[in-house]
Amino acid sequence: MIVFGVGVHCDTVLKDTKYNGSGHLFAISTWGFGISISLFLFGNVSINPAMVLAQCILGNISWSLFIPYSLAEVLGGVVGAIIVWIMYKDHFDASVGKIDPVTIRNIFSTSPGIRDLPRNFFVEAFATFIFISGILAIASLKDTAGVDIGVGLLVWAVGMGLGGTTGFAMNLARDMGPRIAHAILPIKNKADNDWQYGILVPGIAPFVGAICAAFFMKAFWGM
Repeated sequence: MIVFGVGVHCDTVLKDTKYNGSGHLFAISTWGFGISISLFLFGNVSINPAMVLAQCILGNISWSLFIPYSLAEVLGGVVGAIIVWIMYKDHFDASVGKIDPVTIRNIFSTSPGIRDLPRNFFVEAFATFIFISGILAIASLKDTAGVDIGVGLLVWAVGMGLGGTTGFAMNLARDMGPRIAHAILPIKNKADNDWQYGILVPGIAPFVGAICAAFFMKAFWGM
């Protein structure tokens, strides 16, 4: 997921890439397709700690797996972002002094279009509520391929409809993993990592949305 997602942001932002300036539709489509492929490989629990929490609440997996799964997912985000940095190292170097360091940071992690932490928190929590509820509903289908493709389309729709404010992280591993990678990588002229935003909005809010989604699906779908 991170290789596709951070990779497409490198493509659209960094100097001298083949797809520089391709825009948000290109990026969101790649996220959607990339998540579909990830789900084909690993299933709908193993790429998002918020989904792990929802599945624990619903009784589908043991609470003892919540922390190990979540840590593994965040670590996967770190590793994936480092791999992408290695792939695009020449383009990162070519972009020094030509692209704002905050824009470079935002290749790795999300940030709001307008910083308003309470509203940003609500946006991420609500987007995650829609996302997790949608995945759980789609997952009730018996066709595994249909589930994976359906979730990719859901990512595309959420990104297009709800992503313009905060960048729709909806996933601690998607944001915190690459944010940590940005912090430890030897990127020249590096911006600060904005941990306040990273911990509060893409860090905590998705779990709030996942809790609401789990209880909603219990009540509405009888899960």
